[in-house]
Amino acid sequence: MSRIHFVGGEKGGVGKSVLSRLLAQYCIDRELPFRAYDADASHGAMLRYYADFSEPVDISRFESIDNVVEQTLETGQTAIMDLGAQVTRFLNRWASESALLQLADETGLGLTFWHVMDDGSDSVRLLESLLEAYGSGPDYVLVRNHGRGSDFSGLDRSGAAARADALGARIMDLPALHAPTMRKIDHISASFWAAANNRDASVGPALGILERQRVRNWLNRSYEQLDSLLGASGAEADG
Repeated sequence: MSRIHFVGGEKGGVGKSVLSRLLAQYCIDRELPFRAYDADASHGAMLRYYADFSEPVDISRFESIDNVVEQTLETGQTAIMDLGAQVTRFLNRWASESALLQLADETGLGLTFWHVMDDGSDSVRLLESLLEAYGSGPDYVLVRNHGRGSDFSGLDRSGAAARADALGARIMDLPALHAPTMRKIDHISASFWAAANNRDASVGPALGILERQRVRNWLNRSYEQLDSLLGASGAEADG
C-alpha cells in the first residue's frame, strides 16, 4: 500500500534528519521500494546523504507537495518526507485545504507522522498541536531520541501522551549513537551504510574499525524497533 511517512517534530535539532536517514537506509537494506523528499531548505540532509534516492520538495508550495502524493499513489512506493523546522503551518494549511485525510481514506493512501522528540517540554507541546491538527486520521509514531535527551518522564506524564496512546500511537526509542562517531559521519557526508561498511578510504570516506562496529550495532538496535513498527524483516545491517 502506498504510504507517506512525514518525519517532523517542528523544533530544530531534535534529530528529524537522522531519523529520515535511518528510515531510508532501512528501506535500502530491507529492499523496500521508496522515494525520499527533502523539505529542509536550510540543511538538505537527504539530498546530501542519499542523493540517488531523494529529491527536494517545497512545503510552502502546494504544487510541490501535491507531486509527492501523486507520485506515491502512481508508483505504490513508500515516501519518506524529511520536514524541516518550523514548516508545520505550511503543511497543515496544505493538508486542510486539500482535504488530505479524506483523500487518504478514499484512495487507501497510508499516512504516518513520526514526531521526533528531545526531552524538553516544547516537544510535548508540539505533539499536542500535531494531534489537534490531524486527530484520528493518520498513524503516529512518537520517537524518543535518546541522542537528544535521557529523561522523557515529562512526556510520559503528559496529557498529550495519553491522547496519543488513545489514538493508537506507537513509541520508538531511538538509541543514541556515540556523539563523536555521529559527528564524523556528518563531517565525511557518509550514508549509514558507508559508515558501517566502508573500510577503504581510497574509494570513499571511511571510519575506524571500532567506529564502524558502533554504527552497525546502532543500526541493528534501531532496526529491531523498525521491524516491529513497519512489519518488515530481513538481513541485519552488517549483512
